[in-house]
Formats: sequence, structure tokens, C-alpha cells
Amino acid sequence: MALQEEFEKQGLWLFRYRGSLPILLLVIGTLMYVRTVLYPNHFILTGGPYETYYGYFCILVSLLGLYIRVITIGFVPKNTSGRNVAIQVADQLNTSGMYSVVRHPLYLGNFFMWLGPALMCGQLWFIIAFVLVYWLYYERIMFAEEQFLRGKFGDEYLQWSLRVPAFIPALSKYKKSNLNFSWRKVLRQEKNGLVAIFLIFGFFNVLKVYFSKNEEFNFLLIGLAVFSFILYLILKYLKKYTSLLQDKGR
Repeated sequence: MALQEEFEKQGLWLFRYRGSLPILLLVIGTLMYVRTVLYPNHFILTGGPYETYYGYFCILVSLLGLYIRVITIGFVPKNTSGRNVAIQVADQLNTSGMYSVVRHPLYLGNFFMWLGPALMCGQLWFIIAFVLVYWLYYERIMFAEEQFLRGKFGDEYLQWSLRVPAFIPALSKYKKSNLNFSWRKVLRQEKNGLVAIFLIFGFFNVLKVYFSKNEEFNFLLIGLAVFSFILYLILKYLKKYTSLLQDKGR
């Protein structure tokens, strides 16, 4: 099998199971974080005045990723940029908004969302390993997606891909979307990301207190985790049993 077909086949398989990678990285990252708590000398900021600020910085990195996803999802039409699992879906080619500066803004957002917890481990080698694994994993997925889009949209896709970089944004190329921002679509589709961020960092705080007896709970962080979880349950209920989060054409 030629490499082009092999890469596409691998990408389609990885696309179907792309939700498994974050879980695996989270398990490994949690173990690395516990190791850092147990052996604080391995982390240069431990005990220093900047350790707390570093934790908030990691949260901001994850929130940056969520923000990228939000401003992407909020401006796209129905049946594009979805959370479909089994097959690729694209009723039209998105070329405005975030898609005018980068071809894969959702995966860029995912990268920053998961970089935050990786940074919390405080281990340089693990951070580098995370970046490399993410790159190798999603490179195949992006290749398969682009093969699908190229086959469906032909020259329109080729012309767009020549202008827009794959993963590193070119902000100077930004083109405003013709669609209004849809908070309903965002709340319907991105509720998982918000609760995941605060639950993960809240869980890390609990682990730190448990394994390091002289630490105190960060009640602000734990409160945000509880609030985001309650909000998630409310939005999940509204999505399933009402039409409040429906937005025609979105």
C-alpha cells in the first residue's frame, strides 16, 4: 500500500478513536503530577512564590484552547466542524473566521486544552513527549480529513489550502464570517470542554493536598469545578429534553 493510502487509512482509524488519546495522556499526566508532588525537588518552582501563579498559567493555557474552539464553533454552519465519530461530515467548506487563519482550528484548540495539564506536571521531558505524541497522532487525522475535503470540494479546497496554513495560525489572513455568533451551538457542543478543564485541575489540587500534607485546598478552583459540572448537567438536560439550545441552520 502506498504511503498516501496508508496515512489516510491510519488517519481514519485514529479519527474514530481520537477521544481515547486524551484519556491515556490524562492517566499518564496524573501519575507524573503525583510524582512531582511526592518529589518536589524535580520541579524548580516548588515552594517558590511563583508556584501558584504557574498553576493559574496552566489553567489559562487550557482556557485558551477552549476559547479557540468556541470562536471556531460559534461561527460555523450545521454539519461542519462537528463531533462526529464514525465518519467525516462536511456539507460545505469553511473558509472564514478561524478557518481563514488555520485549516485545523479545533485540533489547535485541543492542543492547548491538553497542554495545560501536561505543563502542570512540571517535567520538561513529559511536556516534550506530549507535544511529539500529539503531533504524530493528529498529523494522520488531519491528513485523512484533508483527503476527504479535497475529494469532496476539489479545486475550492486546493485554493483555500494554498492560502491557509495547516496548524500554525496566520492571523494576518483573518476573514470575518458571514454568520452571527451562535451561543446556543457553542453551549450545545462545547459544554464538555469547560467541565473537563476545571474538573482536571480541581482533581490535581485534591491530589496535591492528599499527597502533600502541608498544602491547602484551592477552594476557588474546586468551586469552579463544581459550578462547571452543575452547568454541564443543566446543558445536557436542555439539549436532550428541550429545544432551547437549537439554532436553525447551526
